[in-house]
Amino acid sequence: MNSGIEVIAAERQRQIEKEGWDSKHDNKCNDDEQLTFAAICYATPRRLRGFSGIDVNTRLWPWALKWWKPSAVESTEGRIKELAKAGALIAAEIDRINNLK
Repeated sequence: MNSGIEVIAAERQRQIEKEGWDSKHDNKCNDDEQLTFAAICYATPRRLRGFSGIDVNTRLWPWALKWWKPSAVESTEGRIKELAKAGALIAAEIDRINNLK
């Protein structure tokens, strides 16, 4: 079993290697906290995503809905994948902000 930081680091590496979302891409294509909002969406527990009729997908998701890819089933493994995505997006946002300095 990998630690949380290892799971997040592996997800960030996957985003860079398989999706091409490296720091250069993030610096060019993301401003106005998009990476943070995406992380919030993945970190939000399922039971709150549709609370009071507010759909996180349409209210907070910063990009086209085709990029919203929550886990298909509610399970421990699925939740870990969503939290890994959230953590990796936060790491990407930290890197993007650091690159502004």
